[in-house]
Amino acid sequence: MDLEETMLPGVGVRYRLRTRSGEVLAIVLGREGAAEVAVYDRRDPDRARGVLRLEPDEVDAVAEVLGAPRLTQRFADLSREVPGLEAGHFPIRAGSRFAGRPLGDTRARTLTGSSVVAIVRDADVVPSPGPGDLLHPGDVVVAIGSARGLADLERLLDEPA
Repeated sequence: MDLEETMLPGVGVRYRLRTRSGEVLAIVLGREGAAEVAVYDRRDPDRARGVLRLEPDEVDAVAEVLGAPRLTQRFADLSREVPGLEAGHFPIRAGSRFAGRPLGDTRARTLTGSSVVAIVRDADVVPSPGPGDLLHPGDVVVAIGSARGLADLERLLDEPA
């Protein structure tokens, strides 16, 4: 299997995958969360057999089915495209003072400047969580921000109860 990643400035990221069976699949993930998926003709690599357009909520649903790591990857890709922006993921440990409490109690954005963009819970993803979403031990908080802000967020979430 070959997987090729190409940054498309101002657009997003394109992934091109050649499967073991020889199929060529291209996925363009837009900066705003939408996606286009195309399957190419085996005999003519420049001709798509069809293009499927997905809205951001549909992309999130597919990502949830395929696994939460894909959502984390999307933010990592964005962080490469925007200078100074990084992505991080932080586990909520059983002894954290925020385990069992709502996300809003962390005051993450106010205290660290980092934005929490998702909570990963086992195979489920809570995209764009609100302040009322509870944090559970074992959850993974996905955030974007500066390197310093993410380090501050990690310390904040690790504070013992």
